[in-house]
Amino acid sequence: MTRTLYITLILALAVPAAVSAQEENSSKGYLSGSFETNNILYQNDSPTGAVAPENRIGSNNYLKLDYYRGKFSAGAQLEGYFPVLQDYPIELTKAKLTNYYVSWTDDAFSVTAGTFYDQFGSGLLFRAWEDRTLGMNNAVMGARVTYNYKGIVSVKALWGLPRMGMEFSDTQVRGGDISFAISELAKWDGTYLALEGSVLNRFEDIPVDLEDEGGKPGSTGYSGRINFEHGSGFFLKAEYVDGGQKYYSNPDFASDGKMYLQKRGNAQLVELGYNNHGLGVNFTARRLEWMTSKIMNNSVSTANLLNYVPAVCTQYTYLLTNFHPYTVQLGEPAYRNSGEMGGQLDVYYNFRRGTALGGKRGMKIHANFSTYYTLAQEGTAKAGNLLYRDFSVDIEKQFSRKFKALLLYSMQEQNTHYGVGKATRLQNIVVADMQYKFTPTFSTRLELQYLATHEDEKDWMAALLEVNFAPYWSIYVSDMYNHGSSNVHYYAAGVSYARSRTRVSLSYGRNKDGYVCSGGVCRVISAYTGLNLQLTTSF
Repeated sequence: MTRTLYITLILALAVPAAVSAQEENSSKGYLSGSFETNNILYQNDSPTGAVAPENRIGSNNYLKLDYYRGKFSAGAQLEGYFPVLQDYPIELTKAKLTNYYVSWTDDAFSVTAGTFYDQFGSGLLFRAWEDRTLGMNNAVMGARVTYNYKGIVSVKALWGLPRMGMEFSDTQVRGGDISFAISELAKWDGTYLALEGSVLNRFEDIPVDLEDEGGKPGSTGYSGRINFEHGSGFFLKAEYVDGGQKYYSNPDFASDGKMYLQKRGNAQLVELGYNNHGLGVNFTARRLEWMTSKIMNNSVSTANLLNYVPAVCTQYTYLLTNFHPYTVQLGEPAYRNSGEMGGQLDVYYNFRRGTALGGKRGMKIHANFSTYYTLAQEGTAKAGNLLYRDFSVDIEKQFSRKFKALLLYSMQEQNTHYGVGKATRLQNIVVADMQYKFTPTFSTRLELQYLATHEDEKDWMAALLEVNFAPYWSIYVSDMYNHGSSNVHYYAAGVSYARSRTRVSLSYGRNKDGYVCSGGVCRVISAYTGLNLQLTTSF
């Protein structure tokens, strides 16, 4: 452990004491913050193919501090990677004060200088956000101003340089967003209707050869949106995005002599739903074409993102359901794929207590169907090859005051070559998640899972047992077993302790190669075996 890490830990322990002292005089403002450290000691493991990095250790650390006094606030974030955990963006190295800002917020007006996070609409055009699970942080260093007039008109304007790794890029983004609430102006009761729009200009110096082919360093995109909600539970959201000019390496360079393809990105999104009286029905349709949005065109980093395009389908958390999560196809010339189209239908119903199916304690049922296809022809809405399809049903039932269970079935089908051909893999997954509460402070949870498929490594089974001693201790053991092919056990065990706003966990085990996902965005991970120590605290 390096000296910088020791300093970070000392700060994390010392600041809460300072916070307690300052609470005695709140007129001077107050300080809040958080500290997080995630450390893995890797080891080689030939049965799983896990290969430890050269120094065998990875350590990600984050210390965040925010000061508030009246309408004024300021903050900073210190990050340290000693070195960065395996399969995180390699740009994350050493220690640095990465984010810092000052802000003034009034009832209707705010101004921020320094780093900030924000998004326009759904994020298809622009989103700056942080997700430590993915190693993602594209905070913008610059300035932002917002103004809200009586809830009728809201505007914001921003300019800055998006963060890339530990530094801020040379790419400039500047844009604005406006929302006009017609319902507030007309004083409608029980109905909300707003027309919204955004514009974003991105400027990055381009190579001479791209300039020779007519490329421009600046590109401007637009977004138009409708947002409607009714007190009866009905809602409608629609968005059209012109993503601006995009540049891609030309796979046909040898035949046509052009080094770059120049495409204009676009996207359409519609969300329609009803939520009332225990019934929820939500339908989402989305079409994307050439919607890759990078901070830097010449970087292949997983953190090189300027917008947010999550997979619109069920986001699973169980071990076997997440083997092959869907990743969005934004357009890739190498795969002869200009984008995708598809959507999902999500339905849930809460059977109330005392009904025939609800019984004494009620029952919840949820079903989802999602499917996506390549675009058969550029510039059209004609479906091509299947990319992904999932049908799932889960039922949750409280059988008694002590026993609750959830049963899940999922049938997933996914294209194995990014839509280039028609070949797909099909898998059927069943999960039983059962919880039993012996006393108010002692409970257990048992997961039993099975994955059946004729593809890849054939069938899998998994089990997890969790024992909780509320409110402090939790212990778990788990195992995934590939009995269809490799006959390898992916075992794990761990313990965690939580008190007040602090949580410490220690675990050891095997981790299969695959994906780690957060909010529908995923990063690829390789197999690893090792000891994991995590600590999070806030104050």
